[in-house]
Amino acid sequence: MTPPAAETAFGTFFLPGPTEVRPVVRQAMSGRMISHRGAEFRALYARLQQGLRVVFGTSRPVFVATSSATGLMEAAIRNAPPGRVLALVNGGFSERFANISVACGRAVDRYEVSWGAVHDAGEVTARVRAGGHTVVSVVHSETSTGALNDVRAISDAAHAAGAVCVIDSVSGIRGAELRFDDWGLDYVFTGSQKALAIPPGLAFAVASGRFLAAGEHDRRGIYFDLAEFETNAERDETPNTPALSLYYALDVQLESVLTEGMAAAWARHAAMCARTGDWAARLQRDTGLAVAPLVAPGHRSPTVTAILTPPGVTPRAVVRGVAERGYTIGGGYGKLKDSTVRIGHMGDHTLEGLDGCLDACGEVLRALGR
Repeated sequence: MTPPAAETAFGTFFLPGPTEVRPVVRQAMSGRMISHRGAEFRALYARLQQGLRVVFGTSRPVFVATSSATGLMEAAIRNAPPGRVLALVNGGFSERFANISVACGRAVDRYEVSWGAVHDAGEVTARVRAGGHTVVSVVHSETSTGALNDVRAISDAAHAAGAVCVIDSVSGIRGAELRFDDWGLDYVFTGSQKALAIPPGLAFAVASGRFLAAGEHDRRGIYFDLAEFETNAERDETPNTPALSLYYALDVQLESVLTEGMAAAWARHAAMCARTGDWAARLQRDTGLAVAPLVAPGHRSPTVTAILTPPGVTPRAVVRGVAERGYTIGGGYGKLKDSTVRIGHMGDHTLEGLDGCLDACGEVLRALGR
């Protein structure tokens, strides 16, 4: 389950995004400038499309935006069919999705569950039918909590009630199974700095033909008009100036991604999630400390785990102590800031590298717990 190009010393930066980037990928960013309207760029774009389509499990064009993933989150709403939005909220980033819908002038209803829980597909169908919603927004892997929604079931539930489903898979893609075409999805987006393991600055999305045809035409704006992305993709170009250096990084990284294969990547991420849960259970058993993943088994994201810290132990102290041992992990997010730390086990991380991080976390929690 080791990525084919992983360095032996790789693996000390375990933020839940941005994740660690291999030196060879960073070095690729020093490539020379070329015209983004020339034949050389079009060849690069076409090559990237081949790899990205494998990653998303699609034969559709994969749109590449020079932005953070929030840009293509807004695009989801601006390009979606007119009508009410049902926003599925279970953490900080699904909350952002809901807020963006409001900022784009949509009427929004929220189906909220506790942070760390997941949404019920049957409830989605019932709420869409009762509320007449045309759009359902959902986060696949909620980075603030480490919860994994069953987006295939939720998408099917939205379709059963006549709505489209727009999916944030920012910390999901490559780490958690997603098959755009086979699952009949409408719109999925992600960012470059999570499990794809290149630096921040690019966002990627796939939209079905049905979704594009049904979309809002007078609210799409300019920069994130998906019809323009589609038109330009047909000639292997982008609708606006691309971040060329990041394209070079992606080109190198996709070689490794394709060599490993998607099934192997999903299995490796699942193994890292399981290892983190086993570590927390063992630490609690051995020390009596109230240390546990926030999310219940069966609903945990394979890319990020939020760990509840024991009473009297602050997440800030844990993060600081782990840093002193050479590892970087994340603090809690939003209303979980004072009760959790987050370990991002995504991208090119391995079980061996993760074990070192977990050992450091265990040492710190034992010391602080005393």
